[in-house]
Amino acid sequence: MPALTLKPGREKSLLRRHPWVFSGAIDRVDGNPAPGATVDLLSSKGEFLARAAYSPHSQIRARAWTFDPSEPVDADFFRRRIASAIRARDTWHLTRDTWHLTPDTWHLTPDTDTLRLIHAESDGLPGLIVDRYADTLVVQFLAAGAEFWRETIADLLLELTGLQNIYERSDADVRELEGLPPRVGPLRGTPPEKLQIADGRLRFWVDIAHGHKTGFYLDQRDNRCRLGALAREREVLDCFCYTGGFTVHALAGGAKSVLSVDSSADALALCRENVALNSSLLPQPSSLITPHSSLNGDVFQLLRKFRDQGRQFDLIILDPPKFAPTAAQTEKAARGYKDINLLAFKLLRSGGLLVTFSCSGGIDAALFQKIIASAALDAGVEAQIVEHLSQGADHPVALNFPEGAYLKGLVCLKV
Repeated sequence: MPALTLKPGREKSLLRRHPWVFSGAIDRVDGNPAPGATVDLLSSKGEFLARAAYSPHSQIRARAWTFDPSEPVDADFFRRRIASAIRARDTWHLTRDTWHLTPDTWHLTPDTDTLRLIHAESDGLPGLIVDRYADTLVVQFLAAGAEFWRETIADLLLELTGLQNIYERSDADVRELEGLPPRVGPLRGTPPEKLQIADGRLRFWVDIAHGHKTGFYLDQRDNRCRLGALAREREVLDCFCYTGGFTVHALAGGAKSVLSVDSSADALALCRENVALNSSLLPQPSSLITPHSSLNGDVFQLLRKFRDQGRQFDLIILDPPKFAPTAAQTEKAARGYKDINLLAFKLLRSGGLLVTFSCSGGIDAALFQKIIASAALDAGVEAQIVEHLSQGADHPVALNFPEGAYLKGLVCLKV
């Protein structure tokens, strides 16, 4: 088998079972491995460390599949890993249950049909994302190793889930870093481009062909439900609202009004469709105030406009796209996060809540908290963190891969 031999002292992360090996750690490549092919990772003394996928075009030159020298990387390997990921979701009842809001409390109900089945490195399958939307799987092959095993993985997913439809959304920017072209379209069966899902007692249209990521932000499921509980009798501003996940939950939770803002007219149109889809479940307004409105535009500019107009809200949601995919963009991203959070603090009434998120891998939880604290200071307000939020249990974080904890959220009270 081809092998990568590391430089002296560069094996420490692998001994802690971190799955990534960067190009600067490699002393030499023996053999002529193809992109995505399996290679052995060896210490400078020739000791076996791991078996990995080779990625000659990426700074992450190898991603470990297994640390067991007796375990071959073949179809049975992927069958075991995929089955293990599905069982883990069953353990948490995530294939059947989800938290959702009722007018008075939280309940587990058997009416969700959507979740993440495979969460890449955290499920021992680097570069592979699999989301289930009703009877359709949406997959992303984001690294050379996952791409190498694409056909095998697709067949195994059908075998182990009993489903027939797979849609591929391998169009994330990270594929370019792997030397891979984007790939979008049906992979197995005849999946629809747009479908309807159950998210607790609420329903949503999802555009799996053109939407963000795989079509919907599954990682925010628990946070959407929590937001519904916080929104009762509040005037809500939902920034970067996308297709209305937070908007619909806020309305279902009894918000006095919700203004949804996004730069995408198509996303806003689907947001309005999702509000209408759930109209029978939404509380009827007790006044002449229109409970939902939407505004198409740049969030940064609109927040400044609202500030200049003296507008105020009781609850503001900031769920922006990824500002810092890597640590190299951290400084620029920090300025962006500070700017929008500073403006949001100025727009909050006393006693109002700011629910703010970062999904940027280059911004860790400690830095994100410092950015929000700096924004409050410059806004001239006093604020408290009353809750920490993160991704749902179907987006687990492997203990050997802390990078998996990418979603950071804070609920801040303006005192």
